[in-house]
Amino acid sequence: MRTISELFNLSGRSALITGGSGHLGSTIGLALAECGAKVGLLDKVDTELVDKKFTNINKENYQKIKMDLSDKQEVSRISEVVKDTLGSLDILVNCAAMVGTDEVKGWVDPVESQSEEVWRDALEINLTVPFVITKHLISVLNESSSPSVINIGSIYGVLGPDWSLYSSGDIKGTPAAYAASKGGLMQLTRWLATSLAPTIRVNAIVPGGVERNTPVRFKKEYEKKTPLKRLAKEEDIKGISVFLASDASSYITGQCIMVDGGWSVW
Repeated sequence: MRTISELFNLSGRSALITGGSGHLGSTIGLALAECGAKVGLLDKVDTELVDKKFTNINKENYQKIKMDLSDKQEVSRISEVVKDTLGSLDILVNCAAMVGTDEVKGWVDPVESQSEEVWRDALEINLTVPFVITKHLISVLNESSSPSVINIGSIYGVLGPDWSLYSSGDIKGTPAAYAASKGGLMQLTRWLATSLAPTIRVNAIVPGGVERNTPVRFKKEYEKKTPLKRLAKEEDIKGISVFLASDASSYITGQCIMVDGGWSVW
């Protein structure tokens, strides 16, 4: 029987994180790197956030990969890119997404003003791209002795928004396409889990609200609705990420695990 430290050890494994230059993507990448994995942080932009977070990680153990996931031709090369940059793949994290803070006309607007074109764009990035990337990487993942796919969902893919939180306008509500695409991603997680079993495990992390310079009023109202009385910190995602990526969760697949401070249990 392996020790708990052996079960959580990711040394010798490689991971690809889409949206790797973002807040959650880079945090997940850091967590996996801290446990020994070599990580590829894929994004269409290169932010300073990655280098700031990875100051204590050997530069040989992480690599930034530039790719625009809205470009179908680029996405079709994902298997080749992974082999060229990482050599192999044990862990895939589908984190890239259009989110509520993105400033796109017709996105975070009243429903009657939400753009059908932007809706389609969101479903493409948030739902279709994770499917396509996973599909293209199945053969590479099958070469791993313990492959794991982790999708990043959202509480708003499970629950409807409480619009009273957004009544003051200091934070805008979540667009319909975001909720629909994240709900679809969680069902895709379950579908892939049975379809790729017994070789590849597929699970999802479902975060609640994460604190990032959150307006005081919104924070107080959010805390009232959460049993743990706080928003998530970015580090709250680290433990569950390592767990699902590692052999510590080797008998877990098809699960969408809420990391929401208890929001969804009321």
